[in-house]
Amino acid sequence: MTGARPAVPALVQECAVHARWPSARHLPALSLAVVAATLAAGCASAVGDGPTTPVPSTATGTPAAQSSGTHAPTATGTPSALPPTSDAGGPGGATGADPDAAEVRALLAGLPVKGRAPKTGYNRDMFGQAWSDDVTVDGGHNGCDTRNDILRRDLTELTYRPGSHGCTVLTGLLDDAYTGKRIEFTRGRGTSRDVQIDHVVALSDAWQKGAQQLSSERRRNLANDPLNLQAVDGPANQQKGAGDAATWLPPSKPYRCTYVSRQVRVKDRYDLWVTTAERDAINRILDGCEGTGAAPAAPADAAGTAPAAGGNPPAPADGAGVHFRNCAQAREAGAAPVHAGDPGYRPGLDGDRDGVACE
Repeated sequence: MTGARPAVPALVQECAVHARWPSARHLPALSLAVVAATLAAGCASAVGDGPTTPVPSTATGTPAAQSSGTHAPTATGTPSALPPTSDAGGPGGATGADPDAAEVRALLAGLPVKGRAPKTGYNRDMFGQAWSDDVTVDGGHNGCDTRNDILRRDLTELTYRPGSHGCTVLTGLLDDAYTGKRIEFTRGRGTSRDVQIDHVVALSDAWQKGAQQLSSERRRNLANDPLNLQAVDGPANQQKGAGDAATWLPPSKPYRCTYVSRQVRVKDRYDLWVTTAERDAINRILDGCEGTGAAPAAPADAAGTAPAAGGNPPAPADGAGVHFRNCAQAREAGAAPVHAGDPGYRPGLDGDRDGVACE
């Protein structure tokens, strides 16, 4: 029997193009109403997929809305945001909430005090694939790698790579916790290193203070735990290297209480120890934290100039034609870790190909 073909709703025709539904002319007449109703709810997202320009954050300069305790991808495919990290503050973490110094002292008192173990056997691979999403800490299995999770947490005014479902950060602003500077982040070969993700407890330091005894799963969690990660100024991160609280502190004094508090919490969570010098340095910082969140000002020298933050010597100046035979030589020169684009970096030193050699 033949007759006039039912009119095809415009909505069905539009979605058939963009959402890759079967052509409307092949749909049975009785199903058209059902298809139209179904597509009405989802057509807008299908038609709008695959923009050709950076996608701005839907929030007002902040990462995506906080998840409600689950880290699976949301219904729209957007990775869930990380919950706030204790003592980390808001985006940027430049100020952070004043840590509970008494609580941190109690945790510190419970940490074993031992000497630093040999670094034998250490390499970045011992902590799993860099920025793995296959972890059981906050942000794990949310469909986004850990580096981008931290950028999403710590940066503001974010834009994302089209088609990444709100994961890959292209641009943003960082109010740097370590230096107090505001840094514009732009993803790219020559610019990504301006903002780096610091392991608050460096992985090499962790390896020498108990991580050797952890299971591979716990080491992978340690390397990707948001409590142990902070987006920071690249040069400050390079200067820190694998230092602990006895050898390096953030130049921004107001952040030092938060910084050492996070180190203590990480070491408590992962059953790591501290050295005597490290414990004493942390206690000195905590002495100035009660009710202020800031460490006492460093005394000035005879010329009226305060010493460099943490008493560290200046970072070695960049030079051309630098070549390190191996990572031991890079460390002896004070250049480790060596980042892609820095003098002396070469893929042969970067075993996990994450752009950071001799970690």
